[in-house]
Amino acid sequence: MAGLFLVPQSALAAWELNMTPGVTDVSKDIYSLHMIIFWICVAIGVVVFGVMFWSIIAHRKSKGYKPANFHEHTWVEVLWTVIPFGILVAMAVPATGTLLDIYDTKDADIDIQVTGYQWKWQYSYLDKEFSFFSNLATSKEEIYNRLDKNENYLLEVDNPLVIPVDTKVRFMITSKDVIHSWWVPDLGVKKDAIPGFINESWARVEEPGIYRGQCTELCGKDHGFMPVVVKAVPKDEYEEWAAKKVAAAEKERRLTSKDWSLEELMERGEGVYNTACASCHQADGSGAPPAFPALKDSTVATENMDQHLDIVVNGVSGTAMQAFGEQLSEVDLAAVITYERNAWGNDTGEKVTPKQILDYKNAQ
Repeated sequence: MAGLFLVPQSALAAWELNMTPGVTDVSKDIYSLHMIIFWICVAIGVVVFGVMFWSIIAHRKSKGYKPANFHEHTWVEVLWTVIPFGILVAMAVPATGTLLDIYDTKDADIDIQVTGYQWKWQYSYLDKEFSFFSNLATSKEEIYNRLDKNENYLLEVDNPLVIPVDTKVRFMITSKDVIHSWWVPDLGVKKDAIPGFINESWARVEEPGIYRGQCTELCGKDHGFMPVVVKAVPKDEYEEWAAKKVAAAEKERRLTSKDWSLEELMERGEGVYNTACASCHQADGSGAPPAFPALKDSTVATENMDQHLDIVVNGVSGTAMQAFGEQLSEVDLAAVITYERNAWGNDTGEKVTPKQILDYKNAQ
Protein backbone atom coordinates (compact mmCIF):
# COMPACT_ATOMS: atom_id res chain seq x y z
CA MET A 1 0.00 0.00 0.00
CA ALA A 2 2.86 2.38 0.76
CA GLY A 3 3.91 2.10 -2.88
CA LEU A 4 0.76 3.97 -3.91
CA PHE A 5 2.13 7.14 -2.35
CA LEU A 6 5.20 6.88 -4.59
CA VAL A 7 3.13 6.89 -7.80
CA PRO A 8 3.02 10.34 -9.48
CA GLN A 9 -0.34 12.06 -9.11
CA SER A 10 -0.52 12.56 -12.89
CA ALA A 11 -0.44 8.79 -13.34
CA LEU A 12 -3.20 8.30 -10.78
CA ALA A 13 -5.30 10.96 -12.50
CA ALA A 14 -5.06 9.02 -15.77
CA TRP A 15 -6.82 5.97 -14.31
CA GLU A 16 -10.17 5.52 -16.03
CA LEU A 17 -12.33 2.89 -14.39
CA ASN A 18 -15.67 3.76 -15.98
CA MET A 19 -16.98 3.28 -19.52
CA THR A 20 -16.63 6.09 -22.04
CA PRO A 21 -19.83 7.93 -23.05
CA GLY A 22 -18.56 7.97 -26.64
CA VAL A 23 -19.64 10.14 -29.55
CA THR A 24 -22.68 8.30 -30.95
CA ASP A 25 -26.28 7.86 -29.80
CA VAL A 26 -25.67 4.15 -29.29
CA SER A 27 -22.54 4.63 -27.19
CA LYS A 28 -24.34 7.20 -25.03
CA ASP A 29 -27.33 4.86 -24.60
CA ILE A 30 -24.97 2.07 -23.54
CA TYR A 31 -23.26 4.38 -21.06
CA SER A 32 -26.60 5.55 -19.64
CA LEU A 33 -27.81 1.95 -19.28
CA HIS A 34 -24.56 1.04 -17.57
CA MET A 35 -24.98 3.86 -15.06
CA ILE A 36 -28.65 2.99 -14.39
CA ILE A 37 -27.74 -0.64 -13.63
CA PHE A 38 -24.75 0.51 -11.59
CA TRP A 39 -26.86 2.71 -9.32
CA ILE A 40 -29.53 0.01 -8.98
CA CYS A 41 -26.78 -2.37 -7.83
CA VAL A 42 -25.46 0.28 -5.43
CA ALA A 43 -28.94 0.73 -3.97
CA ILE A 44 -29.37 -3.04 -3.58
CA GLY A 45 -25.98 -3.27 -1.89
CA VAL A 46 -26.77 -0.41 0.50
CA VAL A 47 -30.16 -1.91 1.49
CA VAL A 48 -28.95 -5.51 1.83
CA PHE A 49 -25.77 -4.72 3.73
CA GLY A 50 -27.55 -2.05 5.74
CA VAL A 51 -30.21 -4.50 6.92
CA MET A 52 -27.61 -7.18 7.50
CA PHE A 53 -25.30 -5.02 9.64
CA TRP A 54 -28.25 -3.47 11.49
CA SER A 55 -29.57 -6.95 12.29
CA ILE A 56 -26.16 -8.14 13.45
CA ILE A 57 -25.62 -5.13 15.72
CA ALA A 58 -29.17 -4.49 17.01
CA HIS A 59 -30.12 -8.13 17.55
CA ARG A 60 -26.88 -9.55 18.82
CA LYS A 61 -26.92 -12.31 21.38
CA SER A 62 -25.18 -10.16 24.00
CA LYS A 63 -28.31 -7.99 24.17
CA GLY A 64 -30.44 -11.03 24.93
CA TYR A 65 -32.14 -11.40 21.53
CA LYS A 66 -33.18 -14.82 20.34
CA PRO A 67 -33.44 -15.61 16.63
CA ALA A 68 -36.93 -15.59 15.18
CA ASN A 69 -38.16 -18.47 13.06
CA PHE A 70 -39.33 -17.43 9.57
CA HIS A 71 -39.61 -20.96 8.22
CA GLU A 72 -42.40 -21.14 5.60
CA HIS A 73 -43.48 -17.56 6.35
CA THR A 74 -45.85 -16.65 3.49
CA TRP A 75 -45.17 -12.92 3.40
CA VAL A 76 -41.42 -13.39 3.49
CA GLU A 77 -41.69 -15.83 0.57
CA VAL A 78 -43.82 -13.34 -1.37
CA LEU A 79 -41.51 -10.40 -0.67
CA TRP A 80 -38.28 -12.06 -1.68
CA THR A 81 -39.93 -13.19 -4.91
CA VAL A 82 -41.79 -9.98 -5.85
CA ILE A 83 -39.02 -7.52 -4.99
CA PRO A 84 -36.29 -9.19 -7.14
CA PHE A 85 -38.84 -9.61 -9.95
CA GLY A 86 -39.63 -5.88 -9.81
CA ILE A 87 -35.91 -5.04 -9.85
CA LEU A 88 -35.34 -7.26 -12.91
CA VAL A 89 -38.24 -5.61 -14.75
CA ALA A 90 -36.87 -2.18 -13.88
CA MET A 91 -33.53 -3.19 -15.42
CA ALA A 92 -35.04 -5.04 -18.40
CA VAL A 93 -37.07 -2.10 -19.73
CA PRO A 94 -34.15 0.26 -20.49
CA ALA A 95 -31.90 -2.67 -21.47
CA THR A 96 -34.41 -3.89 -24.07
CA GLY A 97 -34.76 -0.41 -25.55
CA THR A 98 -30.98 -0.05 -25.84
CA LEU A 99 -30.57 -3.50 -27.43
CA LEU A 100 -33.29 -2.77 -29.99
CA ASP A 101 -31.48 0.45 -30.86
CA ILE A 102 -28.11 -1.31 -31.18
CA TYR A 103 -29.50 -3.87 -33.64
CA ASP A 104 -31.53 -1.39 -35.70
CA THR A 105 -29.30 -1.16 -38.82
CA LYS A 106 -32.08 -0.31 -41.31
CA ASP A 107 -32.19 2.94 -43.32
CA ALA A 108 -28.40 3.35 -43.33
CA ASP A 109 -26.95 6.03 -45.59
CA ILE A 110 -23.61 4.25 -46.16
CA ASP A 111 -22.76 0.55 -46.12
CA ILE A 112 -19.19 -0.49 -45.31
CA GLN A 113 -17.99 -4.09 -45.20
CA VAL A 114 -15.30 -4.65 -42.57
CA THR A 115 -13.22 -7.79 -43.21
CA GLY A 116 -10.65 -9.09 -40.76
CA TYR A 117 -7.41 -10.69 -41.93
CA GLN A 118 -4.35 -11.86 -40.07
CA TRP A 119 -3.44 -9.13 -39.17
CA LYS A 120 -5.15 -6.18 -40.81
CA TRP A 121 -8.58 -4.84 -41.73
CA GLN A 122 -10.12 -4.37 -45.17
CA TYR A 123 -12.77 -1.69 -45.66
CA SER A 124 -15.07 -1.99 -48.68
CA TYR A 125 -17.36 0.96 -49.42
CA LEU A 126 -20.19 -0.86 -51.13
CA ASP A 127 -21.99 2.23 -52.41
CA LYS A 128 -18.79 3.73 -53.89
CA GLU A 129 -17.27 0.43 -55.13
CA PHE A 130 -13.77 0.81 -53.75
CA SER A 131 -11.87 -0.82 -50.93
CA PHE A 132 -8.54 -0.65 -49.15
CA PHE A 133 -6.56 -2.28 -46.39
CA SER A 134 -5.70 -0.69 -43.06
CA ASN A 135 -2.38 -1.83 -41.60
CA LEU A 136 -0.48 -1.05 -38.43
CA ALA A 137 1.67 2.05 -38.92
CA THR A 138 3.68 1.98 -35.67
CA SER A 139 7.35 1.70 -36.57
CA LYS A 140 9.45 -1.37 -35.81
CA GLU A 141 11.86 0.93 -33.97
CA GLU A 142 9.14 1.69 -31.40
CA ILE A 143 8.01 -1.93 -31.14
CA TYR A 144 11.56 -3.14 -30.45
CA ASN A 145 12.33 -0.24 -28.06
CA ARG A 146 14.86 1.45 -30.31
CA LEU A 147 12.74 4.61 -30.16
CA ASP A 148 10.47 6.01 -27.46
CA LYS A 149 6.86 4.93 -27.82
CA ASN A 150 4.49 7.71 -28.88
CA GLU A 151 1.06 8.54 -27.49
CA ASN A 152 -0.76 6.27 -29.95
CA TYR A 153 1.61 3.32 -29.75
CA LEU A 154 0.10 0.33 -31.60
CA LEU A 155 -2.98 2.44 -32.36
CA GLU A 156 -1.81 3.95 -35.67
CA VAL A 157 -2.69 2.79 -39.18
CA ASP A 158 -1.65 3.73 -42.69
CA ASN A 159 -5.24 4.03 -43.98
CA PRO A 160 -7.95 4.91 -41.44
CA LEU A 161 -11.63 4.21 -42.03
CA VAL A 162 -13.15 7.55 -43.07
CA ILE A 163 -16.86 8.27 -42.48
CA PRO A 164 -18.98 11.45 -42.59
CA VAL A 165 -20.50 12.96 -39.45
CA ASP A 166 -24.28 13.07 -38.91
CA THR A 167 -24.69 10.08 -41.22
CA LYS A 168 -25.94 6.59 -40.36
CA VAL A 169 -23.20 4.15 -41.35
CA ARG A 170 -23.87 0.42 -41.33
CA PHE A 171 -20.91 -1.90 -40.73
CA MET A 172 -21.08 -5.46 -42.08
CA ILE A 173 -18.34 -7.29 -40.23
CA THR A 174 -16.81 -10.60 -41.33
CA SER A 175 -13.46 -12.39 -41.62
CA LYS A 176 -11.46 -14.26 -44.23
CA ASP A 177 -9.40 -16.50 -41.96
CA VAL A 178 -9.96 -16.73 -38.17
CA ILE A 179 -12.27 -14.99 -35.70
CA HIS A 180 -11.41 -11.35 -35.09
CA SER A 181 -13.38 -8.65 -33.27
CA TRP A 182 -13.86 -5.05 -34.46
CA TRP A 183 -14.05 -2.72 -31.46
CA VAL A 184 -14.24 1.08 -31.32
CA PRO A 185 -15.37 2.13 -27.82
CA ASP A 186 -16.16 5.76 -28.75
CA LEU A 187 -18.61 4.47 -31.39
CA GLY A 188 -20.20 1.89 -29.10
CA VAL A 189 -19.38 -0.85 -31.62
CA LYS A 190 -17.87 -4.23 -30.77
CA LYS A 191 -18.68 -7.13 -33.08
CA ASP A 192 -16.97 -10.44 -33.79
CA ALA A 193 -15.69 -10.94 -37.32
CA ILE A 194 -16.46 -14.60 -38.10
CA PRO A 195 -15.45 -16.41 -41.34
CA GLY A 196 -18.48 -17.14 -43.52
CA PHE A 197 -20.81 -15.03 -41.39
CA ILE A 198 -21.71 -11.33 -41.38
CA ASN A 199 -22.46 -9.41 -38.19
CA GLU A 200 -24.07 -6.00 -38.49
CA SER A 201 -23.66 -2.85 -36.45
CA TRP A 202 -24.03 0.87 -37.06
CA ALA A 203 -22.95 4.30 -35.90
CA ARG A 204 -23.86 7.94 -36.41
CA VAL A 205 -20.93 10.06 -35.26
CA GLU A 206 -21.85 13.52 -34.05
CA GLU A 207 -18.43 15.16 -33.86
CA PRO A 208 -15.49 15.19 -36.29
CA GLY A 209 -12.45 13.49 -34.84
CA ILE A 210 -10.25 10.40 -34.78
CA TYR A 211 -11.50 7.43 -32.77
CA ARG A 212 -9.33 4.40 -32.06
CA GLY A 213 -9.96 0.78 -31.23
CA GLN A 214 -8.45 -2.69 -31.56
CA CYS A 215 -9.11 -6.29 -32.43
CA THR A 216 -10.36 -7.86 -29.19
CA GLU A 217 -10.40 -11.53 -30.18
CA LEU A 218 -7.16 -13.49 -29.81
CA CYS A 219 -6.41 -14.20 -33.49
CA GLY A 220 -2.76 -15.22 -33.75
CA LYS A 221 0.76 -14.03 -33.10
CA ASP A 222 0.16 -10.44 -34.28
CA HIS A 223 -3.23 -10.04 -32.60
CA GLY A 224 -1.95 -6.96 -30.77
CA PHE A 225 -0.88 -5.34 -34.05
CA MET A 226 -4.21 -4.81 -35.82
CA PRO A 227 -5.66 -1.55 -34.49
CA VAL A 228 -8.80 0.20 -35.73
CA VAL A 229 -8.75 3.91 -36.55
CA VAL A 230 -11.96 5.71 -37.58
CA LYS A 231 -11.73 9.27 -38.89
CA ALA A 232 -15.03 11.19 -38.84
CA VAL A 233 -15.05 14.24 -41.12
CA PRO A 234 -17.62 16.78 -42.39
CA LYS A 235 -19.79 15.52 -45.25
CA ASP A 236 -18.20 17.68 -47.96
CA GLU A 237 -14.72 16.57 -46.92
CA TYR A 238 -15.87 12.94 -47.00
CA GLU A 239 -17.25 13.28 -50.53
CA GLU A 240 -13.99 14.83 -51.70
CA TRP A 241 -11.99 12.00 -50.09
CA ALA A 242 -14.29 9.32 -51.56
CA ALA A 243 -13.98 10.83 -55.05
CA LYS A 244 -10.18 10.57 -54.79
CA LYS A 245 -10.43 6.95 -53.67
CA VAL A 246 -12.74 6.09 -56.58
CA ALA A 247 -10.31 7.74 -59.01
CA ALA A 248 -7.36 5.90 -57.43
CA ALA A 249 -9.21 2.56 -57.74
CA GLU A 250 -9.89 3.23 -61.40
CA LYS A 251 -6.24 4.17 -61.96
CA GLU A 252 -5.17 0.94 -60.25
CA ARG A 253 -7.38 -1.06 -62.61
CA ARG A 254 -5.79 0.65 -65.62
CA LEU A 255 -2.29 -0.16 -64.32
CA THR A 256 -3.01 -3.84 -64.94
CA SER A 257 -2.45 -3.32 -68.67
CA LYS A 258 0.69 -1.20 -68.25
CA ASP A 259 4.03 -2.55 -69.50
CA TRP A 260 6.00 -2.64 -66.24
CA SER A 261 9.79 -2.70 -66.10
CA LEU A 262 11.67 -4.90 -63.64
CA GLU A 263 12.88 -1.82 -61.74
CA GLU A 264 9.33 -0.45 -61.38
CA LEU A 265 8.02 -3.77 -60.12
CA MET A 266 10.91 -4.11 -57.66
CA GLU A 267 10.31 -0.64 -56.23
CA ARG A 268 6.60 -1.24 -55.76
CA GLY A 269 7.12 -4.80 -54.61
CA GLU A 270 9.42 -3.76 -51.77
CA GLY A 271 6.69 -1.57 -50.31
CA VAL A 272 4.08 -4.34 -50.66
CA TYR A 273 6.41 -6.90 -49.11
CA ASN A 274 7.23 -4.70 -46.10
CA THR A 275 3.51 -4.13 -45.49
CA ALA A 276 2.07 -7.59 -46.16
CA CYS A 277 4.88 -10.13 -45.79
CA ALA A 278 7.74 -8.86 -43.63
CA SER A 279 5.97 -9.49 -40.30
CA CYS A 280 6.26 -13.25 -40.95
CA HIS A 281 9.14 -13.68 -43.42
CA GLN A 282 11.23 -10.78 -41.99
CA ALA A 283 12.42 -7.72 -43.88
CA ASP A 284 15.60 -9.51 -45.02
CA GLY A 285 13.73 -12.60 -46.22
CA SER A 286 15.30 -14.82 -43.54
CA GLY A 287 11.92 -15.96 -42.18
CA ALA A 288 11.31 -17.55 -38.79
CA PRO A 289 11.43 -21.31 -39.45
CA PRO A 290 9.66 -23.64 -39.19
CA ALA A 291 6.40 -21.68 -39.11
CA PHE A 292 7.59 -18.97 -41.52
CA PRO A 293 10.18 -20.31 -43.98
CA ALA A 294 12.92 -18.13 -45.41
CA LEU A 295 12.44 -16.67 -48.89
CA LYS A 296 16.10 -15.79 -49.28
CA ASP A 297 17.82 -18.58 -51.28
CA SER A 298 14.48 -20.45 -51.28
CA THR A 299 13.61 -22.80 -54.12
CA VAL A 300 10.05 -21.46 -53.98
CA ALA A 301 11.29 -17.95 -54.81
CA THR A 302 14.00 -18.93 -57.28
CA GLU A 303 12.73 -21.93 -59.26
CA ASN A 304 9.20 -22.94 -60.35
CA MET A 305 7.27 -19.75 -61.20
CA ASP A 306 3.83 -21.40 -61.23
CA GLN A 307 4.40 -22.84 -57.76
CA HIS A 308 5.39 -19.39 -56.49
CA LEU A 309 2.28 -17.83 -58.04
CA ASP A 310 0.03 -20.50 -56.55
CA ILE A 311 1.41 -20.08 -53.04
CA VAL A 312 1.06 -16.29 -53.01
CA VAL A 313 -2.35 -16.18 -54.72
CA ASN A 314 -4.00 -19.20 -53.04
CA GLY A 315 -2.01 -19.62 -49.83
CA VAL A 316 -1.04 -22.96 -48.31
CA SER A 317 -3.77 -24.93 -46.55
CA GLY A 318 -3.00 -25.94 -42.99
CA THR A 319 -0.25 -23.35 -42.56
CA ALA A 320 -0.01 -19.67 -41.61
CA MET A 321 0.49 -18.74 -45.28
CA GLN A 322 -2.57 -16.73 -46.27
CA ALA A 323 -4.14 -16.46 -49.71
CA PHE A 324 -3.30 -12.99 -51.01
CA GLY A 325 -5.28 -13.32 -54.25
CA GLU A 326 -8.20 -11.32 -52.82
CA GLN A 327 -6.14 -9.10 -50.55
CA LEU A 328 -3.81 -7.56 -53.12
CA SER A 329 -4.43 -6.12 -56.58
CA GLU A 330 -2.96 -7.80 -59.67
CA VAL A 331 -0.34 -5.06 -59.77
CA ASP A 332 0.70 -5.57 -56.15
CA LEU A 333 0.75 -9.37 -56.56
CA ALA A 334 2.98 -9.09 -59.61
CA ALA A 335 5.24 -6.59 -57.85
CA VAL A 336 5.70 -8.56 -54.64
CA ILE A 337 6.37 -11.86 -56.45
CA THR A 338 8.89 -10.10 -58.68
CA TYR A 339 10.51 -8.59 -55.60
CA GLU A 340 10.76 -11.95 -53.82
CA ARG A 341 12.38 -13.53 -56.88
CA ASN A 342 15.04 -10.82 -57.15
CA ALA A 343 15.70 -9.48 -53.62
CA TRP A 344 18.28 -10.60 -51.02
CA GLY A 345 20.55 -12.12 -53.65
CA ASN A 346 17.91 -14.33 -55.28
CA ASP A 347 18.56 -12.40 -58.52
CA THR A 348 16.60 -14.61 -60.92
CA GLY A 349 16.16 -11.69 -63.31
CA GLU A 350 12.55 -12.81 -63.80
CA LYS A 351 9.56 -10.52 -63.54
CA VAL A 352 5.84 -11.19 -63.23
CA THR A 353 3.43 -8.81 -64.92
CA PRO A 354 -0.07 -7.89 -63.71
CA LYS A 355 -1.48 -9.46 -66.88
CA GLN A 356 0.15 -12.77 -65.97
CA ILE A 357 -1.54 -12.61 -62.57
CA LEU A 358 -4.88 -11.83 -64.18
CA ASP A 359 -4.52 -14.70 -66.65
CA TYR A 360 -3.48 -17.03 -63.83
CA LYS A 361 -6.57 -16.12 -61.79
CA ASN A 362 -8.89 -16.53 -64.79
CA ALA A 363 -7.42 -19.97 -65.53
CA GLN A 364 -8.20 -21.32 -62.07
